[in-house]
Amino acid sequence: MSEELPKTYDAKAAEAKYYKWWEASGHFGASPDDEGEPYCIVIPPPNVTGSLHMGHALDNTLQDILIRYKRMDGFNTLWVPGTDHAGIATQWVVERQLKAQGVTRQELGREEFLKRVWAWKEESGSTITRQLRALGVSCDWSRERFTMDDGLSDAVKHVFVKLYNEGLIYRGTRLINWDPVGRTVLSDLEVDHDENYQGELWSFAYPLADGTGEIVVATTRPETMLGDTAVAVHPEDPRYKDLIGKNVKHPLIDREFPIIADSILVDPAFGTGAVKVTPAHDPNDFEVGKRHDLPFITMLDEGGAVNAEGGRFEGQDRFEARKSVKAAMAELGLDRGTKPHAMSVGRSQRSGAVVEPMVSTQWFVKMKPLAAPALAAVEHGVTKFVPTRWENTYFAWMRDIRDWCISRQLWWGHQIPAWYCGGCEHVNVSTDTPTECAQCGGTDLTQEKDVLDTWFSSALWPFSTLGWPEKTASLSKWYPTSVLVTGFDIIFFWVARMMFSGIHNMGEVPFKDIFIHGLVRDENGDKMSKTKGNVVDPLGTIDEHGCDAFRFTLAQSAVQGRDIMWDDNRVAVNSRFVNKIWQASRFVLTNLEDYDQSAPREHGIYDHWIEVRAGQAVARVRDAIDGYRFNDAANELHGFIWGEFCDWYLEFSKNAVYGEGPSKSAAQATLVGMLSTIARLMHPIMPFLSEELWQRLPASVRIDGGETVMKAPYPRVSDFPDDETILVEVSFIQAVIQSIRRLRSDMELSARIPLKIVASGDKAGILLNHLGALQHLCGIEEVSMLDGERPSQSATTVVEGAELIIPLAGVVDLEAERARLDKEIAKAEKDISDLERRLGNKGFVAKAPSHVVDGFREKLSSAVEKAGQLKAARAQLS
Repeated sequence: MSEELPKTYDAKAAEAKYYKWWEASGHFGASPDDEGEPYCIVIPPPNVTGSLHMGHALDNTLQDILIRYKRMDGFNTLWVPGTDHAGIATQWVVERQLKAQGVTRQELGREEFLKRVWAWKEESGSTITRQLRALGVSCDWSRERFTMDDGLSDAVKHVFVKLYNEGLIYRGTRLINWDPVGRTVLSDLEVDHDENYQGELWSFAYPLADGTGEIVVATTRPETMLGDTAVAVHPEDPRYKDLIGKNVKHPLIDREFPIIADSILVDPAFGTGAVKVTPAHDPNDFEVGKRHDLPFITMLDEGGAVNAEGGRFEGQDRFEARKSVKAAMAELGLDRGTKPHAMSVGRSQRSGAVVEPMVSTQWFVKMKPLAAPALAAVEHGVTKFVPTRWENTYFAWMRDIRDWCISRQLWWGHQIPAWYCGGCEHVNVSTDTPTECAQCGGTDLTQEKDVLDTWFSSALWPFSTLGWPEKTASLSKWYPTSVLVTGFDIIFFWVARMMFSGIHNMGEVPFKDIFIHGLVRDENGDKMSKTKGNVVDPLGTIDEHGCDAFRFTLAQSAVQGRDIMWDDNRVAVNSRFVNKIWQASRFVLTNLEDYDQSAPREHGIYDHWIEVRAGQAVARVRDAIDGYRFNDAANELHGFIWGEFCDWYLEFSKNAVYGEGPSKSAAQATLVGMLSTIARLMHPIMPFLSEELWQRLPASVRIDGGETVMKAPYPRVSDFPDDETILVEVSFIQAVIQSIRRLRSDMELSARIPLKIVASGDKAGILLNHLGALQHLCGIEEVSMLDGERPSQSATTVVEGAELIIPLAGVVDLEAERARLDKEIAKAEKDISDLERRLGNKGFVAKAPSHVVDGFREKLSSAVEKAGQLKAARAQLS
């Protein structure tokens, strides 16, 4: 047997020691040749720019619980780690570094800038993977991937070319979201919308070109009038019927354009009923422009300044031009007033800049054909969302999906594998760099400068990380993966895209289950952010309270379908749970000095009881983890380990442990067996504490050699007896003990006291069977069945019909005891009144299930009996 445990658990020492050993020993590794049913999770790759936050901590703790659980259960488990190149985010980090040095990326040039980014990635990019190790995650680090490593880059090119050749990727001119600060196109999902932005609605007049009058329109963006190519009215609006087909004259630019009728765009009841149309800078106007074949005039440059189309306003920033245009129109007498107006404004998630709708030529993926099978896979249950309500979010987006703009005007990322021929302008798309044009044979080829949206490569993650497009053994073994664990905020960004990418490229869904967890918020329910100052550093909490307490708190808080309101105080509370386990383990191991595994045993009642309870705990924990109810698993562990093993079985076992003979051997065997069960049962959630306990168990107890608890078999229900009778019996004794303790506490009885029992039938037999426990755990000097009259002065409590009587003459304040009994009698009579009222309700009795009504009748009978016994006890004190 190993040395005695120290008085306190040293979390930091255990975490440092065991993680290094686990990783160095290859315990996290997986081989497709290993035995066992495959079970695979691919980590949602954190940004290479990032550091560990509470969202990562929750997400990865839950994944690790599943992986450790399945690994112990005999599955061939693989957890693939990796990081995402995070195109915009990473480029911005390096550009800020250059700015501090007084250099721009344009001055460096593309090649030199990318060298800087790669150097930064090598220097700082492993920060988050080091931090994940501090969380105890058991990824197979030998398989760590990066979305721009050679293998994944090959997969990206392969998919791009495949989709292009299938006609699912195309280059087109469309209205897109433009970030004037980042100077790149953004997908709809990369734009945050402020729905309550307080702007203004400005009205102005366009003079009719024939000089016969004017038409008044309103806009929230005065500067875009520089790109107007029409004024639209409703065809049925009587105010403007005579104006349809006429032209207006632009008062600031030498340009005329028509008044058109459009019933889709125009609401006659809104504003003046006339709408300016800027097809190149508004999504609705873009559609109007296509319907009416209008010119598309882009009047802003990439930086958000007015270009040459804006005439004398050229060079002005868009917000400066807004003021200038209004002033110019006022000078011309065409300003018709301004009023406050709440509106929606889109901002870039990265730069925070107000996003500009602009017409641009970009690369797109046709989504309808790809979305259909991905939609059907969830509709038919091939892939399941947990909780199921997130299916509706997925369905809503997939059914109304639009083509995906995949090009980005960045330098860091997967450069689009397309080359333009300078001779014939043919677009050559290829996985390899072409030496000549496939159409004309020319050699004047220039590669597309744009890179792919980061999510394009992330969409391939479940299969590209396993070696695709090569037909690897890992791909054959572990695809499709088992479960995706992620937050609801990237169902559109990532989950949906992996679904259609996996089905289209692999012919199968990428995962069987999608578990969606909530967000970790502060204790007030607010989203954590640096600007609010409410961010919790998980590493700081781990450093203070230990990784096991931190992980247990995350699991305990992970209620399905709910966000987590985080409070570090709960980790402090759970650190006491860790200490409770440690102290219980010290008691067990300290009392094994003379343990002989081969010695004769006499299995006692409490040994049998705790084994039956352990079987129930195993069943409940297994069911909870299998159903992704991590909080239920954690709570069952807490209830069994602290409530049953520590508070009850350790106390029950002391008489036997401190004695001699077969009862002692049985108790020792049960104690060490329970400690083995507990270490294995809690390992997925609390890996370090469980390993520390496991290593200190006698070698003979460590199942299957047991080099590490993470490779020991997870407890199974079949390992334990099933006996409802013993549970009922011990539950009764526990209630008796609690009642006597409460009685002693209420009367402040410190000395050992006698106990008289009045009971009949099986209750009397059970009480006689447990006299030793009653004496030991209740401070009872002598226990006996009452033979004759009750003592004239005594305290009485009733448990399931059994009277427990403590003679009080000379040991207690009788007046106080009378007052206590009066209080209990009043409560019992209130219970009787409530139950009689319920059973007197004919509607309830008629409609409620018979077993429910019978239950209330039994409660009434017990309450009447208890009240009678209490009144009798009160009479004894008179």
